[in-house]
Amino acid sequence: MALKTLALINILVVGCVVPMVQGQLLGLLGLLRIQGTLYCTANGNIGVNGTTTPVFPNALVQLQCGGNVVSTATTNRSGIFSILLDPLNFVLSTLLSGCKLVVNTPLASCNTNLPSIGSLQSTLQFIGNALFGLLNVGNIIPSGFQFNANLN
Repeated sequence: MALKTLALINILVVGCVVPMVQGQLLGLLGLLRIQGTLYCTANGNIGVNGTTTPVFPNALVQLQCGGNVVSTATTNRSGIFSILLDPLNFVLSTLLSGCKLVVNTPLASCNTNLPSIGSLQSTLQFIGNALFGLLNVGNIIPSGFQFNANLN
């Protein structure tokens, strides 16, 4: 009888502890995603004409933190870029306060009437979390690109 009681206690303990550990590990399963669309305009943002604004394909988008490039992405033919980060390596508050997106690809490469020197730069804005199955994704977007005539 004592052996049956001990087995039952083991089953109950394992049945309670294992889900708690799994729940804690699932909380660590997450990503930070920086994504947006780069437009072929003087400031990289959508124009007043909205959906007819041309996009900026094949532009290199850099995530710079403290002046160092920590990640890059290239816009696709629709001008869309996406950078995925591990939240264990990047703190959201630091990303939002100490990092920026920089595009050094000359604007003239998408429209010869735009400058051939300078860069586009944007600070970052957190817009919320999304749950994809067990994966928690923090979504970050550019707060708005601005043209910088200097390359820094």
